[in-house]
Amino acid sequence: MFDLDKWQEILGTMRRNKLRTFLTAFGVFWGIFMLVLLLGAGKGMENGVWKEFGSGAKNSLFVSAGKTSLPWQGLKPGREIKFTNDDLEAIRRHVNGVELLATRNRLFGEYTIINGTKNGSYQVFGANAEFFQINGERLARGRLLSPLDGIEQRKVMLLGEKVHKVLFGDSSGIGKYVRVKGVFFRIVGTFTNTGNNGRNEERAFVPFTTFQSTFNQYNQVQRIGVSSRQGTPVKVLEEQIRQLLARRHQFDPADKQALELENNEEEVARFEGLFQGIQLFVSVIGVLTLVAGVVGVSNIMLIIVQERTREIGVRKALGATPWSIVSMIVQESVVITSVSGYLGLLAGVALLDAVRYALEQAGGSSSYFDNPQVNLTVALSATALLVVSGAVAGLVPATKAANVKPIEALRAD
Repeated sequence: MFDLDKWQEILGTMRRNKLRTFLTAFGVFWGIFMLVLLLGAGKGMENGVWKEFGSGAKNSLFVSAGKTSLPWQGLKPGREIKFTNDDLEAIRRHVNGVELLATRNRLFGEYTIINGTKNGSYQVFGANAEFFQINGERLARGRLLSPLDGIEQRKVMLLGEKVHKVLFGDSSGIGKYVRVKGVFFRIVGTFTNTGNNGRNEERAFVPFTTFQSTFNQYNQVQRIGVSSRQGTPVKVLEEQIRQLLARRHQFDPADKQALELENNEEEVARFEGLFQGIQLFVSVIGVLTLVAGVVGVSNIMLIIVQERTREIGVRKALGATPWSIVSMIVQESVVITSVSGYLGLLAGVALLDAVRYALEQAGGSSSYFDNPQVNLTVALSATALLVVSGAVAGLVPATKAANVKPIEALRAD
């Protein structure tokens, strides 16, 4: 049953001891506020890193040619390795566990893509159909490049959304033609890609075989990508490919500079370990926050009981039950922790929303930080646990006070 007199008395006590109440409430407020910020910042960092990875295959490996740094079987170091179409076929035939085999070349520098009076300087690539499944380009309109485009060496092009926006504005460019180095290509689709902070959308792709024949890169392969089948670690593919290419191009398999290898599976594992460490750190901070809140409230409750010893004696002498004394002190503890904890939660969520809004106004995200957010279930659970802990912290001194004999309480200074 709701006891208005008791609540008025609790609020009156809090008003009479404003500084004590404020310091107790601020400790709880600040603990929950910082916990929410840490949770949100950790999630924002995690979202930003995964956004930089884009939507590409996590079980993938990209291989680029480098220069030898070690002598090998009478050959001097410093030789430039150059991949060919035969290397692709060799990987397809001799490397076990390959699910997708992709290839990509590019025109060095940025070339002007022209649509009538509109133009823009962007990177132009040649890629096969499997490349988009590994690298993470996602269809926005039209279609992606198909295997048949490569077989027939069609002069078609796939544009990033940012390129399409510059060349065609709000109208659709599907089916229209653009020109690169005097060669016309028909637009078949556009794509999105969140990797590289959105700069991956400032690209254009043509079929790989078309690119080789049109831009005088016959039998040249600049970049090879593979993804592993389920159950096959990418590290196994990496070692097989290194050994195979070392035999074909005659370099020491231990030469780290002969090949440039990007093992996305290892990168993902490293970042997952980092995020687990961040989550552990936040969890430790959360526990310390709860402990600090409990200790703070408990200390305040002890002071309250000591200050009100004579008052408690008078109450007991007038017939107050131990439960009424305990409930009054515990309720005061619950009011302080619940209100201040809830305000701390609101302030933390509001600040995260403000940061998220600022990032959206600035273009969506900053490097390695995006969409900071907090799991409200976790935050509310922490707040509720702090309230319960505060009630328990107030229960101990309240029980002790309720057991004091009235005559002893009246004699207290």
